[in-house]
Amino acid sequence: MSVETAREFAERRKRSNEVVLDRSGLAVKRFFALDQDVYEDGVLPRRTKELLGLVASTVLRCDDCIRYHLSEAVAVGVGTEEIAEALAVALIVGGSITIPHLRRAFEYLESIES
Repeated sequence: MSVETAREFAERRKRSNEVVLDRSGLAVKRFFALDQDVYEDGVLPRRTKELLGLVASTVLRCDDCIRYHLSEAVAVGVGTEEIAEALAVALIVGGSITIPHLRRAFEYLESIES
């Protein structure tokens, strides 16, 4: 299985979101807006929120969510060592079933960094 690059993922996600928002009602649009708003700087800085999102996404085993939060974390200046520590927390919380997701997360992180 080939690894989707960061650029390919971003383009696919953008297209898919446009389709969803075009075909959805107000409730879905509100949820998407809330999702975007909650990750903005507040008492917790955005970088912390992206790491929280990354941990939760890993524990929930959502590869698209993991990719999104990795991309956003890197975009706001979260470093590789911080990401590695956050993924270690996800492994402890989620258990060994998250290991395949950790593998894909680190592969994707390499794509972002290159």
